[in-house]
Amino acid sequence: MHSTHATRHFSGSYAEARRKFLDAASDRQASVQTYPMDGHVGALGEALATDTAYLGTPGADKLLIVSSGTHGPEGFCGSGCQVALLKDADLMARLERAGVALLLVHAVNPYGFSHLHRTNEDNIDLNRNHIDFGAPLPVNPAYADVEPFVLPPQWPPTAADDAAMAAYIEKHGVRGYRAAVTTGQYTSPDGVFYGGTAPSWSNRTMRSILRQHGAAARHVAWIDVHTGLGPYGHGEKIYPGRPDGLPRALAWWGADVFAPFEGTSASADVTGPVVTIVYDECPQASATLMGLEFGTLPDLQVLDRLRADTWLRRHPEAPDAQQRAIRRDLRDAFYCDNEEWKGMVLGQARVVMLQTLQGLQKAV
Repeated sequence: MHSTHATRHFSGSYAEARRKFLDAASDRQASVQTYPMDGHVGALGEALATDTAYLGTPGADKLLIVSSGTHGPEGFCGSGCQVALLKDADLMARLERAGVALLLVHAVNPYGFSHLHRTNEDNIDLNRNHIDFGAPLPVNPAYADVEPFVLPPQWPPTAADDAAMAAYIEKHGVRGYRAAVTTGQYTSPDGVFYGGTAPSWSNRTMRSILRQHGAAARHVAWIDVHTGLGPYGHGEKIYPGRPDGLPRALAWWGADVFAPFEGTSASADVTGPVVTIVYDECPQASATLMGLEFGTLPDLQVLDRLRADTWLRRHPEAPDAQQRAIRRDLRDAFYCDNEEWKGMVLGQARVVMLQTLQGLQKAV
């Protein structure tokens, strides 16, 4: 995994990423399953699916899950990590010797990956969708105050919109602004960071994948690869699980594990991350969870590009040139298509995989 070879594991489109993943899984003789997404096609007219590759004894006691593409174009990074892992003979041999099964989930959100939307086919942010829909929906009262200037009628925003945002930040601080916008909201279906009102296709698909492969596991480690928060090229180890699992995460992955509920992470303390379904679907297992988040552009710049993407969904009549620019900007916010960044990503991802393998190996 030298950075000079880093680029070959990454792809320029969902279709290419899917092909590389399936080829690498086949070369490794993994057990592959495909969950086709009916009723939707990709940006190039291609079929959409979530694919899984499983290596190891079926029903293994110890399971390492690595998932990609929860947030659409963040899949470019996650897919590259998965392909590199499949091609890493040393790591694969270590997993086998340790008796740890590996489950790779490619493109949790295939629609967003292909169409370059962070959200899914229904504008749902999947990391806000994995909640108990039998209970009252989470309430984010601050969202209504910020939506008018976060998603103004025209794009780019006017000076008045920018002034309204500046006034809000002056009063509530940047953290308060980011929390209002990004924590998740369940009231505005065409707004930002919308969590939905029912389990999405991806939610239902992920649960069935987990029930199938994790039902017998006593120890599950799950790494969900993300991009777009934190310093350029740095992989922040975000702990999105229950508080009682944090000491184990720190023991496995080191002192630089940050938990949103402690206020130390680049991420807001969000409702309903995908990885938390492990508590529902594998209650018998001890779960050690990580959002591995690679920085790209400055946070507020990423947020502005997300706002533009959501605005575009509200305004399909926008001129073609503007649509193309917004799509391209969004992709660049979540994927730095250069050798240096990809090398940083793969180096850090490999360290995390090794640490996780060591942790699982010692778990009793």
